[in-house]
Amino acid sequence: MKIIRGIDNLNNQFTQCVLTLGNFDGVHLGHQQLINHLIKQSKKLNLPTVVMLFEPQPLEFFCKQNAPARLTSFKEKVELIKKLGIDYIIAVPFTQTFANMSAPDFIQDWLINKLQAKYIVIGDDFRFGRERKGDINLLQQYTHNNQFVVESMPTFVWNDLRISSTAVREALFNSDFKLAHCLLGRDYAIEGKVVHGNALARQLGLPTANIHLNRKKPALQGVYFVKVKNCCSNQHYHGIANIGIRPTIEGKKAILEVNLFDFSGDIYGQYLDVIFVHKLRDEKKFDSLTDLKQQIAQDVCTAKQISAKLTN
Repeated sequence: MKIIRGIDNLNNQFTQCVLTLGNFDGVHLGHQQLINHLIKQSKKLNLPTVVMLFEPQPLEFFCKQNAPARLTSFKEKVELIKKLGIDYIIAVPFTQTFANMSAPDFIQDWLINKLQAKYIVIGDDFRFGRERKGDINLLQQYTHNNQFVVESMPTFVWNDLRISSTAVREALFNSDFKLAHCLLGRDYAIEGKVVHGNALARQLGLPTANIHLNRKKPALQGVYFVKVKNCCSNQHYHGIANIGIRPTIEGKKAILEVNLFDFSGDIYGQYLDVIFVHKLRDEKKFDSLTDLKQQIAQDVCTAKQISAKLTN
């Protein structure tokens, strides 16, 4: 799979394609169904598959801090889509200029002239173009001269629940990781690179692996029992993770800190896949570092009890 950053960087890598476009935050079962359908059409037409993504996601551009929590970073999203077997991802920078483009111009200039899409499939709630005026009905108006075929995929429903990124966020907010798994088709996890932190946890006697979230607003907040996979060594661990701004030390930016049980070693620069299993508590501000240390010790004890139940 190739990533093309911006429509102007196509460079004739393909002449025609089958296409889908959207946010694909979380790459949940509904997204997977849509992408798998796209792949089936590509085989019928013998054309490459293209997924168009927007970065930042539109609501992150328009609403800034009030945008919905993000389920997947751009890197995580790309990796999940890659596993489904897509040929190309076009990552479109969502700028004010792009936001100002009318829906008809987007269809004519981008979808028809530049991408030469012969088949387009979108979710039934997808909107595009200035003031979100573009939808499946507008796309269908451009099919009369056989420029392309367009199809809208109905919402994927599981147990009478409409699968959406919003539904996944709500499941995570409620710490319902079983429901999140059902909606995603996998455990909810955050993958990231271990970076150097402020060494405070080490001073407290509980060294942590610090992972930058690469998103303005994570979908989780608090302290969790987690399963961890080292993506470099393929080793597996249990541990606790704190995801939040660390109010006790006046933190400003959300970060993921993971304490691995019974582990010592240097994993700076390596990638960890952190799977969230059970919420232990909300993040809170403690009166002192001593109080924080005592609470973390209790968190570890509680998490190890959960770990023991899973392994027995």
